[in-house]
Amino acid sequence: RSLKQVFQRHGVPGAWVWIAEVESSMNPAARSPAGAVGLFQLMPATARHLGLRPDARPDERLDPLKNADAAARYLRHLHRRFRSWPLALAAYNGGEGRVGKLLRETGGSDFEAIRDRLPLETRMYVPRVMETVRLREGVDPAALPPPD
Repeated sequence: RSLKQVFQRHGVPGAWVWIAEVESSMNPAARSPAGAVGLFQLMPATARHLGLRPDARPDERLDPLKNADAAARYLRHLHRRFRSWPLALAAYNGGEGRVGKLLRETGGSDFEAIRDRLPLETRMYVPRVMETVRLREGVDPAALPPPD
């Protein structure tokens, strides 16, 4: 089963698998200093919330298909909450709570409305993922359909 098929099974456009290139350089064993692990760099608490067991031996986040499955479900959830791929990506990188709070505080409804109040890493992450998808898939990522 391919990573794109895993995403598509959850109703998420397969093009979003390229998040893994930005997150981990497509390395399923990648580990961040902050504690994120795997292709899609899931933090322990997020992984547990999505049904993975980071405390298992080996850590379930190291399984590329389980990591992709959790990432696709999380991305679907984030898009359903924020109704925008750029906002879903901002929440994936910078935190769902932070994005929700900034939208409430600014009264904004899109990434541009909160961009300047996000951490620099997230401000850079969203356009980087969008451009990676554009280059790898030859599509406008903003035009990708919402999850089924």
